[in-house]
Amino acid sequence: MAAGERAAEPLAELSHYVVARPIYSEAGFQDENERRPPLPPTLRERAQAACSCSKKRAFQITKSFLPILEWLPGYRVKEWLVSDIISGVSTGLVATLQGLAYALLASVPVGYGLYSAFFPILTYFFLGTSRHISVGPFPVVSLMVGSVVLSMAPDENFIIDGSNATGANSTGTVVDTESRDAQRVLIASTLTFLVGILQVIFGVLQIGFVVRYLADPLVGGFTTAAAFQVFVSQLKIVLNVSTKNYNGVLSIIYTLIETFERIGTTNVADLIAGLLTIFICMVVKEINDRFKHKIPIPIPIEVIVTIVATGISYAADLENKYNAGIVKSIPRGFLPPEPPDVSLFSQMIAASFSIAIVAYAIAVSVGKVYATKYDYAIDGNQEFIAFGISNIFSGAFSCFVATTALSRTAVQESTGGKTQVAGIISAGIVLIAIVALGKLLEPLQKSVLAAVVIANLKGMFMQVFDVPRLWRQNKVDAMIWVFTCVASIILGLDLGLLAGLLFGLLTVVLRVQFPSWGGFGNIPGTDIYKKVKDYKNVVEPEGVKILRFSSPIFYGNIDGLKSSLKSTVGFDAVKVYNKRLKALRKIQKLIKKGKLKSTKNGIISEPGITNEAFETDEEPEDNEDLQVPTKEVEIQVDWNSELPVKVNIPKVPIHSLILDFGAVTFLDIVAVRSIKTIIREFERIDVRVYFASYQDNLISQLERSAFFDDIVRKDIFFLTVHDAVLYIRNQMTCSDNQDSIFEKISLMQESKEPIEFTETTRTDDELDVQEEAMRRLAS
Repeated sequence: MAAGERAAEPLAELSHYVVARPIYSEAGFQDENERRPPLPPTLRERAQAACSCSKKRAFQITKSFLPILEWLPGYRVKEWLVSDIISGVSTGLVATLQGLAYALLASVPVGYGLYSAFFPILTYFFLGTSRHISVGPFPVVSLMVGSVVLSMAPDENFIIDGSNATGANSTGTVVDTESRDAQRVLIASTLTFLVGILQVIFGVLQIGFVVRYLADPLVGGFTTAAAFQVFVSQLKIVLNVSTKNYNGVLSIIYTLIETFERIGTTNVADLIAGLLTIFICMVVKEINDRFKHKIPIPIPIEVIVTIVATGISYAADLENKYNAGIVKSIPRGFLPPEPPDVSLFSQMIAASFSIAIVAYAIAVSVGKVYATKYDYAIDGNQEFIAFGISNIFSGAFSCFVATTALSRTAVQESTGGKTQVAGIISAGIVLIAIVALGKLLEPLQKSVLAAVVIANLKGMFMQVFDVPRLWRQNKVDAMIWVFTCVASIILGLDLGLLAGLLFGLLTVVLRVQFPSWGGFGNIPGTDIYKKVKDYKNVVEPEGVKILRFSSPIFYGNIDGLKSSLKSTVGFDAVKVYNKRLKALRKIQKLIKKGKLKSTKNGIISEPGITNEAFETDEEPEDNEDLQVPTKEVEIQVDWNSELPVKVNIPKVPIHSLILDFGAVTFLDIVAVRSIKTIIREFERIDVRVYFASYQDNLISQLERSAFFDDIVRKDIFFLTVHDAVLYIRNQMTCSDNQDSIFEKISLMQESKEPIEFTETTRTDDELDVQEEAMRRLAS
C-alpha cells in the first residue's frame, strides 16, 4: 500500500502545471527569438551530390537495385534452410494447382498457368524486397487479363467451316480452338510485357506513392467485386455451360443471365465434381484456420483433391462416358521465348495501366503486412522495378501478369518460410510439374480447377462483413467501399477501379471544401478552448468571437470560410457597413435641412419641433444641393443605440474576432486576398481581427504574397488563442476611459455632393472607394 502511495505522489505533482511567460504576438516572438532562415542547396551543390560517387555509395546503389545482396550474406543456413525447404515444397504444390486454375481466368490454356507460376519467381528472387510473398498468378489480376484477352480475341473471330475442321463430319461452323488459343496466348504475353514496362517506368520515376490513393475501403470493395466476377466466370465452368464472351459494361450480368438460361445443359458429372471439391476444400481450409496452432503444416487440400479427382476421371473415363470437360493437353517442357506483338500495345495501353497499378498494390499491401510482422522494410519503388522486370521476363515466355496471391503467401509464411529461398524451392516444384508431371494431369476435369478457384474466394467474400463496421466507424469510407464494389460489378474491373478512385478523391475534395468549423470558448481558469456547442461550461470571452476553421483554405472553400464567419459573429460585416453609411447620409441630409442638430454629445432635435427624421428605408433619396454650415461640427454616433433615422442597422455585439488557424496547413493566393479583404471589412465597423495558433509556414507564405502592410501587421498574429484573448483584455482595460464605440463625424462645407453608395463591396478597390466616402463623412 505504501509503495502504491509513493508511486502516486509524482503523478499528483504532475497533474497541474503553471507557466509564466509574456503574451506573444508574431512580431514580439520574432524579436525575442531569431528565426533560422532555410538555406536551400545551390545548383552546384545539388549537382555535386547527384554526380559524386564513392565505393560505399556505389555498393549502396547496387544493394538497393539487388536487395538479395542485403539479406543473402546474413542467411542463417542452420536455422532457416529446413524451414524454407518445407515451406517451398508446400507452396510449390499449391502454386502448381493455382497456376492451372488461374489460367482459366486469364482465358489461356491451363498449361500456361504453370509457366506463370514459375518464371516470375526467378527474377523476383534477386530484385524483390519482400522475403515472404509468393510471386505468381492472382485471381483478380488474372481475371483482368482475361477480360482484355476475350475482348481482343473472341470466339467469333475464329469461326471456320465445320467441313474443313480436322475430324469434323458436320457442315456447320465451329471455333478453330488451336488458332484462338495461340492468339490469346500472344495477347496475354504481350499484355504482360507492356505491364512490366509500365511498372519499371513507375519505379524509375519514383512514383510508388500512387498506391497510397488506393485506400483500404477502395481495395476491399474492388477485390470483393472481383471475387464476384471470378465466381460468375468459374460458375459456367463448374456447370460446363457454354456462353458468349461478354465484355464491357454489365458484361458480368449478361454472363450470369445466359448461364441460368442454359442451365438445362449442365453436365452432371462436372457439377458433382465441382460441388464436392468446393465443399471439401472449404471444410478443410476451415480446419486449417481453427487448428493452425496444432497443425504444423496446413493440409494441402487442393493438391489432394486434384490428385484424387485426376485418378477418378482417368479410371472412370469421364470424358468419353459423360462428356466431362477435361484439361486434355498440357505442354511438356518449355516453349522458346517469343517477342511481344508491339502492334497490339495501342489497343491495351489503358487496361495495362490499371492492371499494373492493381497488381503492384496487391503485392505491396500483402508484403507490408509481413514486413511489419517480421520487422523489415519494403521499398515501394524497388517493388515496382522488381515486378516490372519479372513481368517483362516472363512475358517473353508466354506467361500472364504475375503479382502475389494471399492464400499462397499465407501458406509460405505459415509453413515456416523465412526468405525468398522458399520461393525458389517452390519454383523448383512447379518446374518438376512442367517437365515431368504435366502429362499426368491431362485427365483432370476443368470443373475441379474452377472449384478450387471458387473455394479460395471465401476470404474476399467475407470482406462484405466489413461494411457494417465501416459504417459505424466512418460512413464516408463505407460509401467508398460500396460504390467501388457496385461500380466494378456494373462497369467492369478497369472502369470500376477508375470510378472508385475518382469517387474516393471526390470525398476528399468535399471534406476539404466543407470542413468542420465552430465558435470556440474558454474553459474557465485554463488556457484551453473548446467548441461552444460541445461543452456546457465553455464561456465565450466578452465581446470576442473565436472561429476555428479546420481545413486548408483555398479557392474552393473560401466561400465556406466567409459563411462560417457570418454564422459565428451573427452578422454580415459588409451589410452592417452599408447600413451605417446609409444612416450617415440620412443624418447629413437632415442636418442640412435643419431637422436635426449635431453637438459633441450627439444628435438632437429642435425643441418644440416634431422630429421628422424617422424616414423609412424605402424613401427615395433627395439629391437637392442644400446649404450646409461652414463651421465644422463633430457628431458622435452610438451604433448600438436607437438612431434618429429609421434605418435597420444590425447590432455588432463584439469588438474583436479571433481566427484559430491551427488546422490550416496552406493558403492559396485567392485565400490570401480574401482574408485581407475580410480584415478590412471588419475594421470598418470597429471589429479588430486577430489570428492565432497558425503554423510557421503560413507566415512565410503571407510574406511572399505581400499580405502585410501598414494596416495589416504581424502584431495581429498570436502564437495561441489564449495569447490573443489576454492581449485583447489588456487593450480593453487600457481604453476604459475612451468611448471606442462612438464614431466622430465631421460635416464640412465641401460635402455637398451625394455619396456614392453600393449594397455590395468585395474587391480592395471598391473598399477603398467606400472608405474614402466614409472619411468624407466621418473622421
